[in-house]
Amino acid sequence: MNLLLATSGQFPTYFVIVYVVGFIAAVTIGSIAWYNSKRPAGWENAQKPDYIPDVESEEPADSNS
Repeated sequence: MNLLLATSGQFPTYFVIVYVVGFIAAVTIGSIAWYNSKRPAGWENAQKPDYIPDVESEEPADSNS
C-alpha cells in the first residue's frame, strides 16, 4: 500500500498497477518459455515442474524444395 501512496504524487496509480501487472506477466511468460526451451549444459536430465505446460514445437519447413 505504501508503494501506491508514494507514487501518487508523481504518476497516476493505474500506471503503477499496469507496470506491476506487466512485470509479473513478463516473468511468468519468460519462465514458461525458459522451462520449455532446450536445457543448458548440466540441466539435460532435470525435471520441469508440473505446473509448467508442455508446448509442442512445429517441424521446420523444408527450404530445399
